Amino acid sequence: MEEKERYNILIADDHQMFIDGIQSLLIGQEKYMITKEANNGLEALNILTEHAPEIDILISDLSMPKMTGSELVKKVKDQYPDIKVLVLSMHNNRETVSEILMSEAEGYILKNTGKKELLKALDRITEGSTFYSKEVMSIMLEKVQKEKKISVEIQHLTERELEILQLVVQEFSSEEIANQLFISRRTVDTHRKHILKKTSSKTIVGLIKFAFKNELVTAV
Repeated sequence: MEEKERYNILIADDHQMFIDGIQSLLIGQEKYMITKEANNGLEALNILTEHAPEIDILISDLSMPKMTGSELVKKVKDQYPDIKVLVLSMHNNRETVSEILMSEAEGYILKNTGKKELLKALDRITEGSTFYSKEVMSIMLEKVQKEKKISVEIQHLTERELEILQLVVQEFSSEEIANQLFISRRTVDTHRKHILKKTSSKTIVGLIKFAFKNELVTAV
């Protein structure tokens, strides 16, 4: 996502009190603004049908009527891949993490999180990285390593690409990777595009799944 002065947010949750709570946390934040609200997944999808070009980020609950959050996220990532998704949930169990993993949302935080972590998550996903807790990443690792490896020849990735892939999995942003490897951010972004293409990954979360499945990362 290209860095912008302000990111417009669509928030989907069936509890208006929670929407109001997130709104209050973002008061005074010029960088992030909730511009659209939905009380269920279907309503959110209808809003995007008309206003997708105006939306940069979707913040979505998982448990909603008419269309669940995981169903919404899958549709959004399929139809509007440029929109970043931050999922919120009251739960941090394996079933919930599996839903998030399948939907390929860029971030996941608990609903009882504070302002600092919310802003950190938003910063991470708008920087082109992801934001998952270590516990969630460990569950993801355990799940995908049980699945069959995908048929991609790892040797097609260069040594530099493998190095960058490792840092992407550790949730480093392009700027942080550039600083660590002493290369330009433009170079990092170019490498990331090549890695996505070579691994047939559509999203950063898909790339992380690729790394886990092919045992390029053994711990997080």
